[in-house]
Amino acid sequence: MIRATYRLQFHKDFPFREAMAHARYFTDLGVSHIYSSPILCARAGSRHGYDVIDHSRVNPELGGEEDFRSMCAALASHGIGVILDIVPNHMAVGKADNRWWLDVLAKGRESRFAHYFDIDWDAPGMEGKILAPFLGAPALDAFAKGDLRLVRDESGWAFAYFDHRFPLRPQDQEGPHADPEALLARQHFLLTDWREADARINWRRFFDINDLAALNVNDQPVFEATHAKILALYAEGLIQGVRVDHIDGLADPAAYCRLLRQRLDGLRPGGLILVEKILADGESLPADWSVDGTTGYDFMNEVSAVLHARDGRLEDLWQRQSGRGLDFEGEEQVARRQMLLTKFASQRKAAARALKKVLGHDEETLDAAQIAVIERLRCYRTYANGKFDSPGAGPFLLKALDQSARDLPHLKPAIGAIQDLFARRDGDTCTIDAIRRFSQLSAPVAAKAVEDTAFYRYGRLLSRNDVGFDPRIPCISVADFHARMAERAGSLPRSFLATATHDHKRGEDTRARLAVLSRLPGVWEDFIATAPDPGNVDRADAYHLYQTLLGAWPEGAADEHFAGRILGWCTKYLREAKLRSDWTAPNGAYERAFRDFARMLILAPQHAPFRARLQDLLNRVSTQSEENALIQIVLRNTVPGIPDLYQGCEFQDLSLVDPDNRRAVNFSERAATLAAGNNGKQSLIARLLDLRRRDPLLWACGDYRPLLPEAENLLAFSRQHGTSRLLVLARLCTDPPYTEIHLECDYFDLLHEKWVAAGSVTTAALLDGAPILVLHASG
Repeated sequence: MIRATYRLQFHKDFPFREAMAHARYFTDLGVSHIYSSPILCARAGSRHGYDVIDHSRVNPELGGEEDFRSMCAALASHGIGVILDIVPNHMAVGKADNRWWLDVLAKGRESRFAHYFDIDWDAPGMEGKILAPFLGAPALDAFAKGDLRLVRDESGWAFAYFDHRFPLRPQDQEGPHADPEALLARQHFLLTDWREADARINWRRFFDINDLAALNVNDQPVFEATHAKILALYAEGLIQGVRVDHIDGLADPAAYCRLLRQRLDGLRPGGLILVEKILADGESLPADWSVDGTTGYDFMNEVSAVLHARDGRLEDLWQRQSGRGLDFEGEEQVARRQMLLTKFASQRKAAARALKKVLGHDEETLDAAQIAVIERLRCYRTYANGKFDSPGAGPFLLKALDQSARDLPHLKPAIGAIQDLFARRDGDTCTIDAIRRFSQLSAPVAAKAVEDTAFYRYGRLLSRNDVGFDPRIPCISVADFHARMAERAGSLPRSFLATATHDHKRGEDTRARLAVLSRLPGVWEDFIATAPDPGNVDRADAYHLYQTLLGAWPEGAADEHFAGRILGWCTKYLREAKLRSDWTAPNGAYERAFRDFARMLILAPQHAPFRARLQDLLNRVSTQSEENALIQIVLRNTVPGIPDLYQGCEFQDLSLVDPDNRRAVNFSERAATLAAGNNGKQSLIARLLDLRRRDPLLWACGDYRPLLPEAENLLAFSRQHGTSRLLVLARLCTDPPYTEIHLECDYFDLLHEKWVAAGSVTTAALLDGAPILVLHASG
């Protein structure tokens, strides 16, 4: 039974043998499964494993299959299984390490792997070639400079550009070759500057990343080739389930998930299937996917939102500080349009051509119509597929279509044609292709525009800007939280419950600290009023920085190490926001000015008064932020679902966005601390996980019953299965209105280790000054 998981990030500096060495710690902590990052053979030096180059092998940098088997055996001897992260959407390409890709470059559409990748061989101007945008300059300039040259190695003749290889056609392998430029023109690939990719690329990428090419995993041969090793590991019992990365990138997520379920259950029923899915507010995971749930971004949003209070002063303060005049709705729409016109220009035009093919309208008009609709779409995608089992457009797309038609009446006929298209269930090839291209465009546009752009532009309160969150919704009520938990209990009791991930923008304790500002807007406003003049730094950027410093400031004085972390964040923040700098065209002068300002705030003597005021503010929010952190832990480990603990987060997690949230974890220190019992957060986690171990059916099968549903700032619920009972109580502010609650039996107070007698008692007496209460009765 999967009770609780611990996420590990494997790479060459943390291979399987490291996890093996700490197996005893994981079982002492109380987890039942390790939730592993991808393990198939990735590009050399990969720190995350999502850049797979060979699906048939376990990554040798991690120790290969032999060490993986040893790790699984060591974990199993301590009662721990493995859930594996898998990557069906894309592979790493370029360089000289992906044999499928190299074969496609050499043989073009005649390669046996040509259909493995999502390549538009008939794109205008490509004449059956594949764009290879891996040069730093036009091909002729690269030749003249000597960076691009013709070489012969053990694989034959190829064009070489640093560590990239572009193999010649089989008929050109004889050599010798006197005129490389003429030879290049005959190949199946078209070498270009990487900057041309956005406008010209004729294959689908993972987002806008040139060295990650999308796969046609919904084709049966591709599915079999990419899943054979995973299925073999599952068949042997080495893994007990999978987490599917970026499910919305696939052509038909529902069909893929059902096939995966069929294959797993055919080998051994009961395997866990979770999907990485960003659910919009009001969106549910489709019931016909045959999966167990999501990876927990939805819960991370819910538990964050219930800890926040609503106060319009924060919005007003942001508007004054930034001068941008946009709420998050406006920021998202601007960012979506920007992504459609720039990063996804070529993919957008391909979708417009597919729409024209089936709808017959003018291509330019259809392109404008799809831009308008995707701008206004407030979810990742629709799951209409044009087949007989299509669920149709869905409410989010219908709303976007309606808004687009009202806002842009001159496009109404084309928008209406798109709406009719998504209602079709005729199974026509052109219909299916047009719907697929639209949906596989809208999903990455949402990711890049919202998480990787608008979240870095809009700064009302950064604790509400994270993966799976919606900054339009600053908080949710206790009643709303209860409704969401009850729904999860009924439909997805094995869904993950996460409060930190390898993708989060801010650590769980960083968010818990910033959330307090929603209850103290006046205090925050006073602090900002005394903040140093940022000089040449934009005031909106400075406002993001002030929040980041407050959220991540270490206990005690900041030092050079902390400054280095913040400076790394500064660069990523500016480039993701894409307002004053960008990854493709960095503004070095402004980036230096921003980093210099940040460094002075942290270390310069003249800003000691600022740091003193910051410390005063930290002292003011510390009690509530620590209580928020404890409430997050209790809810993650007691509501319906499977709690997931991200590596290292059993200690305080004041991390920032990657790579900061993927720093090395000292497991030996954590094992020693667990044995000593002197870390409050870790001890609480261990105590709750021990209860899950002792009473597993309560968590796997227990119901969810809201208590005190009308009480504000008091969150109480019970869970029951058979004679086992659980009661949880949390106060969300320091002085909530207390009330009376009836205990139907004697309970054991898990946190204070004492018995509480049956009968009526006030919530104030039960909490006795603590922010949380966990009562358990086993019958």
